[in-house]
Amino acid sequence: MRVASPLFALLLIPTLAAEADPAGYRELSMTAPHHGRVLQGAIWYPAGQPGDEMTIAGNAVFFGVTVAQDAPIADGQHPLVMLSHGLGGHFRSLAWLAAGLAERGAIVIAVNHPNSTWGDFDLVAMLDHWTRVEDLALLLDWALAHPDVAPHVDPDRVMAAGFSYGGWTALSMGGLRASPDGFAAFCQEQLARSTTCRHLARAGIDLGALPAEAWAASYRDARITRVAAIDPALIWGLDAGHASDLVGDVTLIGLGEGDDRLAGTDFDASAFAGLLPNAGILRLAPASHFSALALCRPGAEAILEAEGDDPVCTDPAGTDRAGVHAAIIERLAADLDL
Repeated sequence: MRVASPLFALLLIPTLAAEADPAGYRELSMTAPHHGRVLQGAIWYPAGQPGDEMTIAGNAVFFGVTVAQDAPIADGQHPLVMLSHGLGGHFRSLAWLAAGLAERGAIVIAVNHPNSTWGDFDLVAMLDHWTRVEDLALLLDWALAHPDVAPHVDPDRVMAAGFSYGGWTALSMGGLRASPDGFAAFCQEQLARSTTCRHLARAGIDLGALPAEAWAASYRDARITRVAAIDPALIWGLDAGHASDLVGDVTLIGLGEGDDRLAGTDFDASAFAGLLPNAGILRLAPASHFSALALCRPGAEAILEAEGDDPVCTDPAGTDRAGVHAAIIERLAADLDL
């Protein structure tokens, strides 16, 4: 499928998601030795019986998501999704995706990645991309050892998934290796098109001095059986060798087309998609990179513009953000055999 219309995708999707009971939800925290601090996150899951309904991830800009706080996990084994947010995001940033997959029958775990989370951002430390995989590996250890969670996990369906920088995290956990030279070259050539590259340049950070060995190492976790990456970052300057250890079951989801594609995550322009001839690829348009964030409330664009955060809620003309979300949920649900 080259370009999928979100509206068309909606017509293909059953109304089960709208009729599903809210996903179960619990927040969690654990000490991360590799950071020397506590990670904050949450787990969404198919609820075995109704719980106390509450709305999470909502504010003056974004609509929230209804969940069933502390409901028990439904009987049986379910696929497990380790979900990674984008640069400057939060574990609630993709609550629509986590809850949508949980309502379909998956267990989803997400965490705030230190140094690259909203309100916890370090421009230098965030470049240590492998620490994000370590975050997810710690969560996976927890899930597979927790007496209330482990019996419900299907070890043959463990997905790493993510958006933007989180898309890279998912690919890295699946075995893709990074290219520090490729990233440095991208920032040099595409400085005018990349906000992140401009921030790094203004801070005087020398991308030529990145720790090459750590950057280019494999961080594959053998427990991951499949990967889904939505507009993944760090995909420029890669070759077949970088992908030689990548798990075979990969889905790439691209948002937008033409000038609406974000340069740093354009897996077509970077030639990354060509390195994965067997990957499933879903391209959604009209859309933009930020169409993967939550549904925006009326007036959200004005609020963000005043705060200097536009165009988070400014989608290209004709975009149906709810349709984009539904198409992504449907694709990942199919990948997980839900």
